[in-house]
Amino acid sequence: MMKQVKQAPKGFVHALTLNGTGGMQKLNWQEALNCDSSVALWLHFDYSDEQSQQWIKKHSGLNETAIDALLTDDSRPHVLSQNDQLSLSLRGVNLNPGSDPEDMVSLRLWTDGKRLISTRKRRLLSTVDLVRNLEEGRGPKDMPSLLIDWIERIVRRMSDTVDNLEDDLLAIEDKLFSTEPRLIRASLLQLRMQSIGIRRYIAPQREALNRLIAESLSWFDELNGLRLRSIAERQIRHIEDIDAVRERASMTKEELSSSISEQMNQRSYVLTIVAAIFLPLGFFTGLMGINVGGMPGVEYSPAFWIVVTMCLGITGVLMGLFYWKKWF
Repeated sequence: MMKQVKQAPKGFVHALTLNGTGGMQKLNWQEALNCDSSVALWLHFDYSDEQSQQWIKKHSGLNETAIDALLTDDSRPHVLSQNDQLSLSLRGVNLNPGSDPEDMVSLRLWTDGKRLISTRKRRLLSTVDLVRNLEEGRGPKDMPSLLIDWIERIVRRMSDTVDNLEDDLLAIEDKLFSTEPRLIRASLLQLRMQSIGIRRYIAPQREALNRLIAESLSWFDELNGLRLRSIAERQIRHIEDIDAVRERASMTKEELSSSISEQMNQRSYVLTIVAAIFLPLGFFTGLMGINVGGMPGVEYSPAFWIVVTMCLGITGVLMGLFYWKKWF
């Protein structure tokens, strides 16, 4: 039973009731507190607000486990049920402008099939879509359907993010042999970090959905269970796609490293060939430059050009030898 508190917490986002036909009615704070217990009521809060935390702790009428699930700051996806009541924590892709998709947005909720209390810190676009559909009269008709629709929208919005990861990886793969490898290393690193960050949360979310399917709740009928199984299968496909992206990114990184190593080897090879050609020439010209008496050709004016011709001849012979050995 919710206790009366005259002033709404600063973190109070909205209160609405479902009308049973796909629509809803928005309530102010006092109307929400005085709402009949038989009406499907949804209260939504910002859990980072101190006033919201105090109301949930002292006046919501929830047990300690449900309160901890709603207010914990760092929560991995999980499911807890007790006495036909459900506590659920999920993560959605952060699609807010200027945000990174791997910076997942958390959603925490408690429901007994009639009343639903949810908390968040940052706006989740899936929540915005759900409220918009209710305003247009195209939303869920009861609280279990609202829960399923909400989960479905969270999972569905992951599809675009996963597709973008695959498209970005494909673009990197296309540039691998046509662009300087060092120029695409940053893009590849960012893609790998995004895929790892997203999978970190949606992998345990798969387990949470599977556990939710297995929970025995009187207000959760077979049709809702079938819809939830379909959503869980979609979540599994997202995980498999992200795993495929990670494996392809690892292969691309290995190919990129091999390409860079091959370029370095080719350059070292060319420098080695050049050094091998000029080594005997350096010895010969050094020998001819000894400043001692008796050097042949000192008094002979064409001697310099003879030495140049001999150097060119030695260079030609060495290059011919390298070509015959197939060293270049």
